[in-house]
Amino acid sequence: MRAGAPRKTRAAALSRRKNCRICGIVRNPILPLLLLACAASAQEPLSLKDAVKQALARHPSLEAASARIQAAESRVGQARSGYLPRVQYMENQMRGNNPVYVFGSLLTQRQFTEANFDIRKLNRPDALNNFQSMVTAEQLIYDFGGVKNGIKAAEFGKKMTEAEKRAEELNLIARVARAYHGVTLAEQALEVTREALKTAEADLKRAETVRDAGLATEADVLAVQVHVAAMKEQVIRREADLKVARAALNEALGLPLETAHRLTTPLAPSAGVEAAGPDQRPELEQIRMARRAAEAQARSARAGYLPQIAFRAAVEADRQEFLNKGGGNWLVMGSVRWNLFDGFRTREAVREAQSMAAAAAAGERQYQNALRLELTKALADYDAATERIKVTEAGVAQAEESLRIIRNRYSNGLATVTELLRAQTALLDAKTRRLAAIHDQRLAAVEVERSAGKLNGDSNVLD
Repeated sequence: MRAGAPRKTRAAALSRRKNCRICGIVRNPILPLLLLACAASAQEPLSLKDAVKQALARHPSLEAASARIQAAESRVGQARSGYLPRVQYMENQMRGNNPVYVFGSLLTQRQFTEANFDIRKLNRPDALNNFQSMVTAEQLIYDFGGVKNGIKAAEFGKKMTEAEKRAEELNLIARVARAYHGVTLAEQALEVTREALKTAEADLKRAETVRDAGLATEADVLAVQVHVAAMKEQVIRREADLKVARAALNEALGLPLETAHRLTTPLAPSAGVEAAGPDQRPELEQIRMARRAAEAQARSARAGYLPQIAFRAAVEADRQEFLNKGGGNWLVMGSVRWNLFDGFRTREAVREAQSMAAAAAAGERQYQNALRLELTKALADYDAATERIKVTEAGVAQAEESLRIIRNRYSNGLATVTELLRAQTALLDAKTRRLAAIHDQRLAAVEVERSAGKLNGDSNVLD
């Protein structure tokens, strides 16, 4: 036992030293900062263009749009099937003693004999089974453009869904840009607010020094303390805004809301935009295709007034038993089907399609003006935001100089604490307005290209 005691004592000492080292690591304030730095470096850099490309590749709204295009392709295939033959197989099993049925079935079964001419059997035949197997084929020869115009209407419908997807892409790119710049705005607003907090804390120390020198009262110190508390509150709000903005960006990208990014595209003024008309907007293409589809549907409906020419063939096997006592036969025929009266169904179908075509034409004219107005507003917003940037930049410089002068005057007892706090607040407001102006200009640049139908993943407004 004595020999083992030193070993236990050394083991306990080593354990205590190990625990002390762990506690020292935990208490060391540098470690959390290092961990945060590692976590930040682990985040993948994400530019605005990369964010747009990710959204275009994975967002559920575009997956839904692609599925609608596939459905439209299937409708085109359904319409084209009108040119192909209809082949059907039928298997029927019948039993009865109806004289006409028995007489005809015996003939088709190739089982009719002289004994069947007996008047008693003709009038009162025994019940007869008939297992009938039939393959029929019918081919439309001509229908005066009914199928052809139906195919055209389906093809125009497919083009509508393709334009719809393009419109969804434009909206998604603009949405991602708004969310991305929403994060950069929140980050810079938080940085500006934190700088204002540091400035307020420095001014609090300055106020305490001035008070200790007998050049200010305790009320001045309390006023600055209230201002510091207000800045801390704004920091908390800005942090919450940043958290929400990051979640909104992930939602726009189709990612889990907690996904972390390191954004690399700065919130800087846009280099400029090129004005163009809205003729490339996919919404206009949708309306044009809707009008042409309605016109094709009207022509297809009018074909209902005219006859259809078709060819039909049938191969038939009739048996008294499932596998024997039977015979086969075939039949071919040409037919002309002419719908002389259908309760005005064709007439109303034509009227409906014509009305839809007229509505689409009127909507196209109206939408052109609406898109021009939308583009005009986007250009006006861009120009206004550009001018605001110039004004706010001058305002920031003036507010910084004013705060410097008032701070010096306050330190010498020549300015009041109210003037100092007012200057601090004015500088924070000026910086915030400048950030808002840059943010609005970047979004207006994106909106100009979206309104013109030119926005894509490689647009210069995303740089």
